[in-house]
Parts: sequence; structure tokens; C-alpha cells
Amino acid sequence: MTVHLEVAEGVGTVRLDRPPMNALDIATQDRLKEVAEEAAERDDVRAVVLYGGEKVFAAGADIKEMQAMDHAAMVARSRALQDSFSAVARIPKPVVAAVTGYALGGGCELALCADYRIAGENAKLGQPEILLGVIPGAGGTQRLSRLVGPSKAKDLIFTGRMVKADEALTLGLVDRVVPADEVYSAAHEWAARLARGPAIALRAAKESIDAGLETDLETGLAIERNWFSGLFATEDRERGMRSFVEEGPGKAKFV
Repeated sequence: MTVHLEVAEGVGTVRLDRPPMNALDIATQDRLKEVAEEAAERDDVRAVVLYGGEKVFAAGADIKEMQAMDHAAMVARSRALQDSFSAVARIPKPVVAAVTGYALGGGCELALCADYRIAGENAKLGQPEILLGVIPGAGGTQRLSRLVGPSKAKDLIFTGRMVKADEALTLGLVDRVVPADEVYSAAHEWAARLARGPAIALRAAKESIDAGLETDLETGLAIERNWFSGLFATEDRERGMRSFVEEGPGKAKFV
């Protein structure tokens, strides 16, 4: 298998494993969708780390495979390509990308599907599809522009240039930069902390933010209002408020 799910202490690590560069061929895309859906459904997975290994996150699509495809073949495939990445974005739990080495093309688009991105000092990110005569096709034109703004996204996509970790941090493409050998541990620590949190409230927060970004303010406020009031029916809400009143903030143990 080119994508694995490893679960420990509430954290599910979605590990890309297609040496040497984790090229995202069709089989890997399909497997990614399967694993993402499994992580979404499993109760023992409360937060997720996306990881490509110590040397590379993912260097993009399998270009040799794509070169052999004509227009009709890509029309038939493009929806499945996007669906495999959207399955990651739809995981209703906190997701962090642990980015080492190259995250290019589809690799960058996969990192964009996470809620938070931690990059190693050796990371290089970019959307170089324009250099092949095409554009990003796994969500890059949409998720990148929503994350960093349209003008910065256009610069990266129009030029196809790679950016190092420090510039990616300045652009807002990644959220934190650490030494390369600390990337996974930092990402796992972030995920483990949230894995101990209130699962339904975290899902509510994620879905409220993501859905709200796709609509107008009034509709977004309605989405927030419905989730907010609904959480008053949960045991975690009872535990959290009782703990706050009796013990002070930050000491609640959620179920």
C-alpha cells in the first residue's frame, strides 16, 4: 500500500509511502481517499497528521502517468482526483500536515487540505503545473487563494516558482517552521493535544469555519449559532463548564 494509517493515542498518521518522491499516481490518489475516509470514521482517531516521511512530503503527481492521458481520459479522471483530496479536507477532526522536503504540485495541494501546516527548515513548496502547460487540478487554484489571498496565489501559480520554508511562513502558506528532524514530533504534539479535547466541539468549530468561508456572513452566523446551541446537549459541554467553575480553566477531561 502506498498510503498507510497508523493510530496511537488518539492520533492517526496518514503516511505516504511511495519512494523515492511520493509521486501521487492514480493508485495512490485512490488509496488516499480510502484512508482519509477511514480516519474520518474511526472513533479511535481524534486528530490526524499528514506525513510523507523524513525526506519528502510529496513531489507532485506522476508526470509520466499523466503524459499518457489525453483530454477524454483526464475529463473522466479529474473529478476522482479532486475527490481524493477533498476527502482529506472533509475529515471532521483536526488535521495537521508535517511537511519535509518537497511539497510540490499535488503535494502542496495535499498540504492545503490540512487545517494547520508545520514545515521543516528544508521544505520547499510550490505549484509548478504552469511549467507543464497546465494548472493545478487538485484544488490548488481554490484552496491556495483562500489561504494566502488571490494575488499571492496568482504569483505562485503563474510563475510556478518554489518557495522555501521561511518565505512560505511569510506568505501564510505554512503556519510554523521547525528544524527538519523535528517536523513529525511537532505535528504529532499538536495533534495529540487536540486529540484530548472535546471531539464534537472541535468538529463544530472546523465545520463552522470551513462552511462559513464559503458563504455570506449572515449564513455563516446561522451555521455557528446552530452548532453553538447544539453543543449544549453534549456531555463534554457539561464536563467543561463544571470543571471551569470548580477547578478553573484548562483542567477538564473530555470523553
